[in-house]
Amino acid sequence: MNKTYIANKTMKTQRLSILFLAAAMAFASCRKSDNNDNGELPAKTPESITGDITASKTLTSDRQWILDGTVFVRSGAILTVEPGTVIRAKVGTKAALVIDKGAKLMADGTAAKPIVFTSGKEAGSRTPGDWGGIILVGRATTNRTTPVPVEGGVALTYGTDKIDDDNSGTLRYVRIEYAGIGVNDSEINALTFYAVGNKTIIENVQTVYANDDAFEFFGGTVNCKNLVAYGTADDDFDFDFGFNGSVQFAVSIRDPKFVDAADDGNGIECDNDKDGTDAAPITMPRLSNLTLVGPNNAANTAARHAYGNRWRRGAKFIFNNSIILGAQKGGLNIESDKSATFYKNGDSQFKNNIVAAYTAPFLTNANALILTAADMQAKVLLDGGVVFADGNTSVKLTNPFSLTAPDFLPAAGSPALSGTWAATTGATAVTYRGAFGNTDWTKGWTNWDAQNTKY
Repeated sequence: MNKTYIANKTMKTQRLSILFLAAAMAFASCRKSDNNDNGELPAKTPESITGDITASKTLTSDRQWILDGTVFVRSGAILTVEPGTVIRAKVGTKAALVIDKGAKLMADGTAAKPIVFTSGKEAGSRTPGDWGGIILVGRATTNRTTPVPVEGGVALTYGTDKIDDDNSGTLRYVRIEYAGIGVNDSEINALTFYAVGNKTIIENVQTVYANDDAFEFFGGTVNCKNLVAYGTADDDFDFDFGFNGSVQFAVSIRDPKFVDAADDGNGIECDNDKDGTDAAPITMPRLSNLTLVGPNNAANTAARHAYGNRWRRGAKFIFNNSIILGAQKGGLNIESDKSATFYKNGDSQFKNNIVAAYTAPFLTNANALILTAADMQAKVLLDGGVVFADGNTSVKLTNPFSLTAPDFLPAAGSPALSGTWAATTGATAVTYRGAFGNTDWTKGWTNWDAQNTKY
């Protein structure tokens, strides 16, 4: 064949290809600019999720997702949520997301693109309890010998498995806003852990105005870090039924005007079980580097704001390297003879902490022959603790009581930047007390004005 003909044909084909590519790019450019001034395609129509998820599914960030009623992710299925995705609860449905035993929730956001589970109501009209919350049901150890119903009327049980390295997935850079209403009128929490195992990853999670507890743990071995409880009605952190996992780096701040009217609201509440039995394993959370900020008797403080730490009903505890600030009715409260004995004998720890409660720093209703408030204070000081009676004046956190722009970092000269580190199993050694040193790990992904955020 003629070489000149072949060359001309090749050049013609190349010119056509270039023209086609240019036309396609122009069409795409026009399509973007016609729909959105910033050059991005508009979000897709919201899509509802309801009922049972039995096959793996991904919630993409290009649309909002509507949680319609109680949604179950069943055993063997994985629900993946892309960074930046917003999931809103359908108004009036008592929505909740339940991850069953053998299933996983992979909600792995980033600081720049957190994943948000929130109310279905519009900005300005949201209230605590607009929806149920997230329930993780695992197969790790508890101190129950027969199956226990999951709270919230969701027809599941837990409690008798012994798979401590069970994996319920990942929640990282996640916000849970205005949750805590019950399902079928049975109360649940913003984020509830039932026998969740230690292969589960829980990092950088914020709850906002939970209508019951912010984080509650029923047994299990899960280890968490970088947790934020903001404006909780009941307890910020609640442990029960043989929980033996850990939390390091966590902060809570209470709204003085908001608390459960029927129950004490505490930074921490902990029981071995509701009857205070010796069921094993005994509940013993390992906690280090927490900053628990109470209402500090601000104007119009509601009556049921209570204690920074409330250890009762035969629980053990490790609470080290932390700060209790502004707790309304007391800082460290040990309520049962068993819990008092554990602390007196060294089976429980409360070391290298700062206590600056609004009222009594130490309380106990245990038998006085076992432990008194004076005994507690002496032991706290011996174990490297510091006690202040002047609130934040001596603690010197930057702006811990602000509900709109809190700053929990220690200011220059703060005793939070000193002290002798108390070794805590599983915790990373740092040179400060409380949840923060010189870096604010809440920046960029938390929200202190969720009421007015437009989604």
